[in-house]
Amino acid sequence: MTELTLPSRTLSVRIERAFADVHDFLARPENFAQWASGLGQSLRHAGGAWKAQTPAGDVTIVFAPSNAFGILDHRVTLPNGAVVEVPMRVIANGGGAELLFTLFRQPDMTDESFAGDAAWVERDLARLKTLLEAKEVTP
Repeated sequence: MTELTLPSRTLSVRIERAFADVHDFLARPENFAQWASGLGQSLRHAGGAWKAQTPAGDVTIVFAPSNAFGILDHRVTLPNGAVVEVPMRVIANGGGAELLFTLFRQPDMTDESFAGDAAWVERDLARLKTLLEAKEVTP
């Protein structure tokens, strides 16, 4: 029997900044280039979606519409046509915020590449935390 689900890891980071500030910053895809290293500096809006140049080639990203619930999900279409779902949420944590990022292990990934992707996301989340806690960034 083929499994219907993929192994996953949910990574999180506490951010000492108001939920509204964190949400408003993350709800603008153009801000991803400041912290999401996988998208580099190439993220650009094109025809209702976003495009980014990655080491694997050009990808297309569709972000969830802006909403008051902190849902920041996005769908990434890889150069080979495979689609990767990226669930992401910002939730209130006291007077600050918590960002939750779920990483799915893709069928062709080794244990090492999945661990490497998780470490990469953790570095990006740490960069985001530093950026937003510096308070120099306006949402």
